[in-house]
Amino acid sequence: MDSTFPRTIVITGASDGIGAAAARLLSAAGHHVAVVGRSPEKTAKVAREVGGDHFVADFTRLADVRRLAAELDHAYPRIDVLANNAGGILGDRTKTADGHERTLQVNHLAPFLLTGLLLDKLLASRASVIQTSSAGARLFGHLDLDDLDHDRDFTPHRAYGTAKLENILFTTELHRRFHDQGLSSAAFHPGVVATSFGTESTSLLRPLYQNRIGKLVLATPERGAAQLVRFAQTEPGVGWQSGEYYERGRVARRVNPQARDADLARRLWDRTAELTGVAAG
Repeated sequence: MDSTFPRTIVITGASDGIGAAAARLLSAAGHHVAVVGRSPEKTAKVAREVGGDHFVADFTRLADVRRLAAELDHAYPRIDVLANNAGGILGDRTKTADGHERTLQVNHLAPFLLTGLLLDKLLASRASVIQTSSAGARLFGHLDLDDLDHDRDFTPHRAYGTAKLENILFTTELHRRFHDQGLSSAAFHPGVVATSFGTESTSLLRPLYQNRIGKLVLATPERGAAQLVRFAQTEPGVGWQSGEYYERGRVARRVNPQARDADLARRLWDRTAELTGVAAG
């Protein structure tokens, strides 16, 4: 990314939680923030607060993602940062209208598709692509390319952890394919944050996010957003290293062993491109 200021920053999942907090902090720093969310009312409200544009898309529908990409491409001559922040641990195993397990689609397929459709503009802008991942990738994730929809091994935690692992692999493969053309990428774990995360889930963690005592011990959305804000505002190679996964503000030392498998990252990219119809790279 070059030193353009203010930057145009697109944040998905920005109608609440970490995304909304990041939008407020980046707007206060003088950047132009495009707020993307699923709820028309909540998304518009955050956009009014930050003085930015808002775009509505439901990532359980890939047609929405394609429409969103077209709208963003039309709205902005350049995009300096794409923050793929939308996602979460969802409920019982269900298929979307596109035929994919919902956790996989919302957390991995949709951001892959959005990034791919905007890739020419991101390359021309020498942009950064930021993925909100999770330590759940290490705790629960296991990627089987022959069973991306978890037909054989579904639990909410397994599906979520694997999707967050896919975020990390997507980050490393973006770096490998496009960093020499000016694109940078990073993934990060925001911590355990007091947001609406998990409210659609049957996860055992759901009560932690919903009761008052739990919220007292969780990090604030602003703290959770701090790394996203850092990646959006600072230069890759100076403030952070492209292609890496971060926890607690630094490159993570302990990761799922699959996260370091370069061949798996390449094969996941190719398989995801087939599923989404994006042939970029």
